[in-house]
Amino acid sequence: MERVALAGLLRIDLPTRSILLCDGGFLPVGDDVFQSVDPVFGTVAGFEALTEGVGDELPIGKLTFLPAKVAAAIELSRPGYQGSRVRLWVAEIGADGRPVGELEPIADWQTDKTVLKRMKNSRSLEMVCVSRSQRLLIRNDGNALSTASHQRVFPGERGHDNAVGMEIEVAWGVASPPRGVQAA
Repeated sequence: MERVALAGLLRIDLPTRSILLCDGGFLPVGDDVFQSVDPVFGTVAGFEALTEGVGDELPIGKLTFLPAKVAAAIELSRPGYQGSRVRLWVAEIGADGRPVGELEPIADWQTDKTVLKRMKNSRSLEMVCVSRSQRLLIRNDGNALSTASHQRVFPGERGHDNAVGMEIEVAWGVASPPRGVQAA
């Protein structure tokens, strides 16, 4: 009986290059080499499994990066990276250090938004990912308060480019739901 090890693989296809990460060491797969640390974006601390959607909502997931510098977090939050393809696999690794058989696909997402979290001596960047099939459910109820949406309405206006790490999503162009407690 052959013994195999399991490895998690992550590929993010950005417009400028691909990020190839694995959960330890390095792993050659075809012409690509997955490594445990990306020289620019650091490593992945973990990922939140898909959460099921209800009605017209689709599953979402979250990756948490540990970038070495704030500049790397800002780079990964660039507006042009929104909608980039994100794929996760599990690979069986044989004694020769190469994958055995086909990679087992776990997720095929696209990037949605990032949230920079800063603590006293560390930082992390949460990347929220949505299903690639979410485009099938897009309704034009208004515009999100994001750079990509803002520039669709006002081409060249870059006022939202540095708005990273926003926790509260704000509806823009439609009536917002009331906030706080309301008495009857």
